Amino acid sequence: MIPILLLLVPLLTGIICFFLPGEKAARSWSLLATVVTLLVSLSGFIFFRNYEHLHADVPWMPALGSRFTVAMDGVSRLLCLLTAIIFPVIFIATWHVSYSKAPQFYGLMLLAQAGLIGVFIAADALLFYFFWELALIPAYFLCSVWGGERRIAVTFKFFIYTFVGSLFMLVGWIYIYMHTADRSFALTSFYNVRLSFETQSWLFWLIFIAFAVKMPVFPFHTWQPDTYEQSPTAVTMVLSGVMVKMGVFGVLRWLAPVLPYGTWAWGDTVSLLSIIGMIYASLLAMRQDDLKRLVAYSSIAHIGLMSLAIFATNQTGMQGVMIQMFSHGINITGMWIVVDLIERQFGTRKISELGGLARKAPVLAILLVVIALANIALPLTNAFVGEFLMFTGVFTSGASKYSAAFAAVAGLSIILSAVYTLNMIQKVFYGNTNSLTSNGKEIRWNEKWVLSMLVVVILVTGVFPKPILGMTIDTVQNIVARMFVQN
Repeated sequence: MIPILLLLVPLLTGIICFFLPGEKAARSWSLLATVVTLLVSLSGFIFFRNYEHLHADVPWMPALGSRFTVAMDGVSRLLCLLTAIIFPVIFIATWHVSYSKAPQFYGLMLLAQAGLIGVFIAADALLFYFFWELALIPAYFLCSVWGGERRIAVTFKFFIYTFVGSLFMLVGWIYIYMHTADRSFALTSFYNVRLSFETQSWLFWLIFIAFAVKMPVFPFHTWQPDTYEQSPTAVTMVLSGVMVKMGVFGVLRWLAPVLPYGTWAWGDTVSLLSIIGMIYASLLAMRQDDLKRLVAYSSIAHIGLMSLAIFATNQTGMQGVMIQMFSHGINITGMWIVVDLIERQFGTRKISELGGLARKAPVLAILLVVIALANIALPLTNAFVGEFLMFTGVFTSGASKYSAAFAAVAGLSIILSAVYTLNMIQKVFYGNTNSLTSNGKEIRWNEKWVLSMLVVVILVTGVFPKPILGMTIDTVQNIVARMFVQN
């Protein structure tokens, strides 16, 4: 019941939104739809925890061995909750932003939400692929129609990267399907497939590339900074806050448990690529003068740590990944909201052209400092819990003889993230105002409210992470058990 409602609400309201008469109606309708989706997700998080409420299975394409099977385990519930939170936050934060063809814009946003939720709850490989593509299509049009000056070239690159990766994944799914005992795309059937070590070794990359592009992991990341920069900030929040989690989720649910030998064989390689991406992105972030590109590169570094922790193959690191997926979505969305508020008020994102904003917008400065410090994992904030568990998991991992070295080198990213984040705060919010910022104003009530709510989530999750850890523990144990390979 719950997963079906989570799909139908954004899907049907998104279709209806295309036919609404004007921007005000479309904006209000979309906010209402996302609030309803949030209430449904919260009910699944708090009240309806039984299997029958979190599972649905109906015939879909029986000739192909595919059924419309949706199910919500701990990680699915967590990511559906994150998705349900982020979309109303986006609509409230951008309430005063005007879009051309607004009904189409908001309709596509709701369809993107439906696609994302579908990815997180699909328990059939063909259905998973369907929703994977469904989430991509609205994002493509949102970027190409409402993006910046270079939107066409940038969006084309984004589409090619993700679409080619998706085709590789589809080929991998078909190969695994051909080796299932019951010729089924069901997740349980995929888990029961027994493939040789050599087969899993090449099949791993066929599927991993699709997820690596989406996260993104170095060197499949080059589409990301340009796409984030050229997309409307509301779309960037979706891409960065939620859509990158599709790749992390894909590795957790579909790749590592299905191909444990391939995951083990290439674990050190992926870990090395993840660390290179973390350091590389952090160094680039330090050199950025554009706020959007700085936040974009910081996101690559954070996702790299999640990728590294997954391949540590232990419960501690995996629990860190679970809570960090949620925390990163909250924190990075808050960062994008602040960037958007600055750009709308001053017409620039260049750090060198800003300064002294704390004098003109003290509330914004306070909220930004909390969110930014959470983004660098300050103790008592949500990201600290996740990063501490992930680094502990990597350091104590028995999956690789290089685990301690991986943890030590990856730890440099903590120092680098503190450098570029604190430097950004100092240059943008403190010091003296200039001719551009001297006429700055405090943010509106809706913007204060939505940022304050994110700060509350940051602090509550940082101080009391038990609900998230408790919800995902069974899923974590199941994933680690399926990934375990005896050396």
